[in-house]
Amino acid sequence: MKQEQLVDNDLIKRVLEGDSNAFKLIISKTQGLVIQIIYKMVNNREDREDLAQEVYFKVYNKLSSFRFNSKLSTWIGAITYNTCINHLKKKRIPILDIETEDEKDIWEIISMDNLNSESNLTEGYVLNKERSQILKLEVEKLPPLYKTIVTLFHVEELSYKEISKITNLPEGTLKNYLFRARKKLRDNLLLNYKKDDL
Repeated sequence: MKQEQLVDNDLIKRVLEGDSNAFKLIISKTQGLVIQIIYKMVNNREDREDLAQEVYFKVYNKLSSFRFNSKLSTWIGAITYNTCINHLKKKRIPILDIETEDEKDIWEIISMDNLNSESNLTEGYVLNKERSQILKLEVEKLPPLYKTIVTLFHVEELSYKEISKITNLPEGTLKNYLFRARKKLRDNLLLNYKKDDL
């Protein structure tokens, strides 16, 4: 058993025995992922806070059913994702815009590395920081599902397999959605900015 699984197993056992500090550790360990998913899928601030509480309430109540088929964080990510999807459906908010596009290379202008890094202090620092800010603004304009997949893949650096477990979407579908999200990003960037700005 991997070290992380041993730690998770111990935390779960302690929570099930009534140790509230162990559950606080689980929250501390996973809140970054939970917040990323919620903030990318839901725009309303109050709804975000309510959803975060709802997620951890569900985690606490379902913890005894966790079977270690995936990482604890992936399982909690899936609960978060499904909670957000249900919320969006109740509010009748579109989850994604379906488009059919011809495939082409969309990375001729931008690099998604800018989403994830504040580059080192070099000559290009300011330019890269500006690109990063532009890219982050454009990512926020994507439909909730695209925004979430882009964030999980490029910011959280999760694999297709891990994202598939969180979203319950097949890997092929994820790759397709990621392609469409990148295409939409590229088109928006070309529409709103000069090539030289990117």
